[in-house]
Amino acid sequence: MVAKLFNGNVYFALATLLGLLAGVWDIPYTHVTATTVSQIFINLLKLVSLPIIFLSIVSTASGMESVHEIKHIGKKVVKYTLLTTIVAATVALILFVTINPVRTMAAPGAEQTVEHQGSYFNYLMKTIPSNFLHPFVDNNVIGVLFLAMLLSLATLSLPQSNRQVLHSFFSSLYAAIMKITTWIIKLMPFAIWAFITLFIHDVKSGLEFKDIMLYLTVVVAANLIQAGIVLPTMLKLRGVSPVALFKGMLPALSVAFFTKSSSAALPMAMRCAEENVGISKKVANFSLPLCTTINMNACAAFILTTVLFVSMSNGITFTPAEMIVWIFIATIAAVGNAGVPMGCYFLSSAFLAAMNVPLNILGVILPFYTLIDMLESAINVWSDSCVTAVVNYEVEGSKAQLTADELSVVQFEKS
Repeated sequence: MVAKLFNGNVYFALATLLGLLAGVWDIPYTHVTATTVSQIFINLLKLVSLPIIFLSIVSTASGMESVHEIKHIGKKVVKYTLLTTIVAATVALILFVTINPVRTMAAPGAEQTVEHQGSYFNYLMKTIPSNFLHPFVDNNVIGVLFLAMLLSLATLSLPQSNRQVLHSFFSSLYAAIMKITTWIIKLMPFAIWAFITLFIHDVKSGLEFKDIMLYLTVVVAANLIQAGIVLPTMLKLRGVSPVALFKGMLPALSVAFFTKSSSAALPMAMRCAEENVGISKKVANFSLPLCTTINMNACAAFILTTVLFVSMSNGITFTPAEMIVWIFIATIAAVGNAGVPMGCYFLSSAFLAAMNVPLNILGVILPFYTLIDMLESAINVWSDSCVTAVVNYEVEGSKAQLTADELSVVQFEKS
């Protein structure tokens, strides 16, 4: 028990302390080293993220008895995903109207150029690739999901003998990828040091809040309300312990926070869901990759708040009905957003550019988005975990969930 405690928590605590010290001292060589280490770790996580999404869905679906079983789980995941995302956007709108961050016309210096990402329609068109490898090369998560579902349905339509062969192949390949993932996770202490070093550096070099203080308040408050009130309430209504789930998923939430990517946290999230929380492998392997792709609560809140704030700061007005419409626009955009760093920011810029809104204020928001993105990524993974836990409760029954007391006992025994 002592050895495992030392190998895990003590190393993480030591990495955190060293990261804080390195960030405060801000030695150029240390900063370069931290940047290199963090980039290597993120690249390694991205290396396995898309294969995990593809193989986890295909291997799980190919092992099911029928298409009906996929529909049974898939409908529940989509239902709770849309419900929680709409609520997140609604909470953001209520806070935006209540706090009213657009008090004066913002005029922040020179306009900064933000890369135009094209229309949202063109983004959705990439869902159907012309080449099987293109989604993996282009890091198109939606395209990978489409291929996984297509291959899964095709596999289920084959005779039993063929289906068993494919299931064995994809399951073995998935196991190999997960083995690589366990090796990557062992590098976590080094990654934590690098991420915290860069985090402190960004805080020290950031701009003053001033004109966008109220805007940031809306974004952060909307995310915290969603994570701390809305999602736990949903869990309670379904008989799932929010405390037990949070404790079990904490390692995955930490990865999402520091990597600023819910996709990068997927391997850890799947491991925590099965080993720490007691979610069935079938549900975890199907729900979490699907949620990572389409369940972006925090992104919906950010898109709605940012588009309204930047537009209204530039003199554009919205009727109450138009603001309500933006709840659904932000929801659709969030569903199609890939779980990668800066995804919500670029989607917001695409909407604003399409509306011919000057992007100078968006340029001022950019330095602060580093901090916002960390919070959003962790909340997205928390939402994924909540949806998966609720789906597991409905599919597998109440006995599959651990209570807070049971979780403590399990973690003690593992130690």
